[in-house]
Amino acid sequence: MHPSDLPESLGSGAFSTSAARAAGVPASRLRRADLHHPTRGAHVRTVPTALVDRAAGYLAGLPDGRAFSHLTAARLHGLPLPARLEQEADDGPLHVMANTSDGHTRRRGCTGHRGLEGRSAAVVHGLPVVAPEDTWCDLGELGHRLGVDDLVVVADAVVATVRTGVPDAQWMLRRPLEARVRPRGKVRLLEALDLVRPGVRSPMETRGRLMFVRAGFPEPEVNGVVTDRHGEWLAEGDLVWREARVIGEYQGADHASRRRRSADASRRLGLEGEGWTVLEIWAEDVLVGGRRTACLLRFARELRLDPRHLQI
Repeated sequence: MHPSDLPESLGSGAFSTSAARAAGVPASRLRRADLHHPTRGAHVRTVPTALVDRAAGYLAGLPDGRAFSHLTAARLHGLPLPARLEQEADDGPLHVMANTSDGHTRRRGCTGHRGLEGRSAAVVHGLPVVAPEDTWCDLGELGHRLGVDDLVVVADAVVATVRTGVPDAQWMLRRPLEARVRPRGKVRLLEALDLVRPGVRSPMETRGRLMFVRAGFPEPEVNGVVTDRHGEWLAEGDLVWREARVIGEYQGADHASRRRRSADASRRLGLEGEGWTVLEIWAEDVLVGGRRTACLLRFARELRLDPRHLQI
């Protein structure tokens, strides 16, 4: 026999056992094979696979006063993580945080945390999620699974919309960190915090900047505005060494199309016509040892830096 239709009041998404009972659905109907149960007290019509759907299904069975945190929160906010941790967040246990007085959430498919009362929360895709700045602090608890540069990448993404200066950008993250009592990973978080810059638009921009800084280069401006001899806007460079008139341009996947390459070439000619040198940076130039050395030497030559005084 085909299962009876569920009341429209339950909607098309996940619903709780209590909501089903309030709508007059008998317990026997909730046990039919057309329903799936992400956790006790939660029911969905199809098996959720995407993280947002997994979290929504799980939330339906949780008590009030819970929010997603750590890796789950980072992914829901769209913060960049190393690929292995993105995969873990997408497929592994959901991270759920409760108030300290409520204790850890202990369920299959969930990693429980306490301390929600000390964090700000946001609503993302209709889900309660620990705020990005507090999520960054929480990621420090992962130890060496996230290196300092990884934490800088996440922090740059958190403050990407802050355009009023580095101190303001850093304070956005320093405030929740200083509000915590003996947070795990504080030393690495503070090291990362000093390297945070506003206005970064991609993880590879962050990693490229850090590559140069760690090699002893003068720190470049991030997405610096370049004007022509008349003061008119000419371009915005990914990494700008203004005094030397050198620009490093990261070439990501979005630069691969013919139309984009044509626009890049036109832009480059305009910059070179104003006396700027434009050098391309590819992912391999940052991530692969031999390519990284060649890239650093190429930039050192254009910036007139002695490689013997650099960490190349």
